[in-house]
Amino acid sequence: MAKAITSALAGKRIVITRAAAQSEAMARELSARGAIPVALPLVSFAAPEDFAPVDAAINGIDRFDWMILTSAQAVRALVKRGDELKRSPISPDGELRIAAVGPVTAEAARQAGLLVQYVAETHTGVALAEELGNQLRGAKVLLPRSDRANPDLPAALKRHGAQVTEVITYRTLRPTGADQEKLKETAEAEADAVLFFSPSAVQFFAELLGREHLCALQDKLAITAVGPITAHALREAGVQRAVLAGDTTAAAVIEALEGHFAGAVKQTRAGAKRV
Repeated sequence: MAKAITSALAGKRIVITRAAAQSEAMARELSARGAIPVALPLVSFAAPEDFAPVDAAINGIDRFDWMILTSAQAVRALVKRGDELKRSPISPDGELRIAAVGPVTAEAARQAGLLVQYVAETHTGVALAEELGNQLRGAKVLLPRSDRANPDLPAALKRHGAQVTEVITYRTLRPTGADQEKLKETAEAEADAVLFFSPSAVQFFAELLGREHLCALQDKLAITAVGPITAHALREAGVQRAVLAGDTTAAAVIEALEGHFAGAVKQTRAGAKRV
């Protein structure tokens, strides 16, 4: 019988700050490796205050050449509104091209029946614009996203000659039930890692507990940035030692965490030998 391989995550308490509805798959993957997932959602989503811009975009979808998708939530919100309007967010002539910022967003689009022609090699919006390059010149681009989305992407698209229509398909909110003391207790109660999936989660954490507290945690546990945009947000908040998962797939997060904790065990053992 083959000997079971023990994951470096076994027994580790991993705090997931993602929206509750998006945390289930990650929690299952962590549990399968013997980790203890702890849900602490710092982000929630709501409908836009005004549906008129997104409705106009969906009803006039045939006038766009490209649609740029930067998050799975943008996909879900767009498709949901299309269903409510009884209008598919797919160009009826089949000429609309769709690009996704990363594999998780691309998979969400495919599951929704949207054909993705291009997935960014480097998983940021600006990198996606750079990779598409000359294909954007003169193109009419639909950009459905959050009210808190980074302004760098539309600016990059315009630099390449695109005509950008940006529409808010959902709002990103701090959960109304977020309790400061509960957050502090959960983050510090023998936690081994905290996963941040978005700049908004970083911002909300800092708003609730303060930037100083967030920075202090890097000496106690593995603050983990899921994706380069979140890593940048953590650096901006003063966190200089973060574990980086290359993208938002569960596999990438697991790989980053296992590599971190396996390395920590090796360092501990090496230190013990030197004593």
